[in-house]
Amino acid sequence: MDHNISLITTLAAGFGMALILGFIAERIKLPALVGYLVAGILIGPATPGFVADLNIAAQLSEIGVMLLMFGVGLHFSLGDLLAVKRIAVPGAVVQMGCATLLGLGVATAWGWDWGHGLLFGLSLSCASTVVLLKALEARGVLDSMNGRIAVGWLVVEDLATVLVLVLLPPLAGMLGGTAAGGAAGGSLAITIAKTLLEVGAFIGLMMIVGRKVIPWLLWQVAGTGSRELFTLSVVAAAIGIAYGAAQLFSVSFALGAFFAGMVMRESEYSHRAAEESLPLRDAFSVLFFVSVGMLFQPSILVEQPLRVLSVVAIIMLGKTLAALAIVLVFRYPLNTALTVAASLAQIGEFSFILAGLGQALGLVSAEGMSLILAGALFSIALNPVMFSAIDPLRRWILRRSALARELEQRGDPYAELPMTTERKYLERQVVLVGYGRVGQRIAEDLRRLDIPFVVAEQNRELVESLRQKGIPAVSGDAAEPAVLIQAHIADAAMLVVATPDAIDVRKMAEVARTLNPDIDIVLRTHGEAESALLRKEGLGTVFFGEEELAKGMAGHVSRRIAELAGKA
Repeated sequence: MDHNISLITTLAAGFGMALILGFIAERIKLPALVGYLVAGILIGPATPGFVADLNIAAQLSEIGVMLLMFGVGLHFSLGDLLAVKRIAVPGAVVQMGCATLLGLGVATAWGWDWGHGLLFGLSLSCASTVVLLKALEARGVLDSMNGRIAVGWLVVEDLATVLVLVLLPPLAGMLGGTAAGGAAGGSLAITIAKTLLEVGAFIGLMMIVGRKVIPWLLWQVAGTGSRELFTLSVVAAAIGIAYGAAQLFSVSFALGAFFAGMVMRESEYSHRAAEESLPLRDAFSVLFFVSVGMLFQPSILVEQPLRVLSVVAIIMLGKTLAALAIVLVFRYPLNTALTVAASLAQIGEFSFILAGLGQALGLVSAEGMSLILAGALFSIALNPVMFSAIDPLRRWILRRSALARELEQRGDPYAELPMTTERKYLERQVVLVGYGRVGQRIAEDLRRLDIPFVVAEQNRELVESLRQKGIPAVSGDAAEPAVLIQAHIADAAMLVVATPDAIDVRKMAEVARTLNPDIDIVLRTHGEAESALLRKEGLGTVFFGEEELAKGMAGHVSRRIAELAGKA
């Protein structure tokens, strides 16, 4: 009977080892993903002892890719990307180009042909969204402007990688790999045109039909009240659309699953779909990383240490310095540049997907895959160190470099209020920090009550839009005294902080109190501990989201009960 349980054996070994090593990784302050990759190495053919079934692991990996890409599509927000498009789009394109050229350069020096080197460089150019989101969440900066820029940057990288996944098969022959459908020479243009037409037809079908049919189906299933059926419908849609796209339109599983997630986001049940499918997505994502680890050859660390070091240098130095320079060129503060640079100093799931497709097309060798995996292991493990070095490095640079201080203080056309700003916005006004969903609602009420206010917002594009609408606004981080000074905080009646970043909220309140001892301060926080600490410090009136929601609902209930009792 043993020959019939290879699937169960692979699952048991994969999940068991991933659990143990993922737990150890988290305990020593490393991302669990490092543990999953090491688990794959231990049950792979390159290490002694038990060896899992590679064929079954490969198929489980394909399911993991589908669900990973489905999750990316489900959380893809065009609005979030458009909010930072001026920095994220050109920044991601230029940074990916720099990393690809560096990878191509070292591969050429090693004697690889240019096609192999090109795909090798592309695999090193795309950072892991999973690692980034966990790092930003751990530091409480996911909703900050720096966090939004970093996430938007990686969204552009993801979209660019999806495009590469589409074009790679028809271009493989020209790059020195296995040509799709035997395409070569004069038929290459025809093959590419056919591929783009198939992809276009699939995208058109999903955008026109899928956006209506899938949300409608979810609504019908949700109406049954069965949680199992709803979860089943979400998973069936993800895997079914990915499989159907591959069979009918010759589109990759990854692209099919990505668009399945995108159209499902249109449904009013998208949040529930994300929540219900999360355990399965997490489980198969773990198996994906385990199966990738099984392809790693640990011997390369001994046989080719300089090549491993070169790969790590490209990921952690080359990409970092390129991103740092790009962000500074776009006139963003040094803190933003360092945050984005640290965010990109690693590679992950998309690198593995690209390299896996490259192996199937004969464009990535076993040595190339092992080098990419070694780069991922080291960069992911060291990424927390990069983030923790941001503040000390910023202080050190500003202390040692006159140029850095000049760049930090340089003029910004939106960092000051125009000279034509009316007097009512400069005295006894409200300074509103943050113009997100909460800030916009506060601003609407202030306008309705005819209370003058000035917005302080880090998103330069949003500040430009506000000024075009006649709303006084300044660009910059309100934790910096210069920004609040430009909002005329010294003469303001009130400071309202609508951003939830606990660290910056405290800084803003302290700066405002220093510049205007009599100012009234209203603060927002997401965490109960932060709320209690801010109240204890007496920095201002603190609103904790869940607490205010509970008060509002309880007040409504009590009023309605009183009304119903009066009618009775």
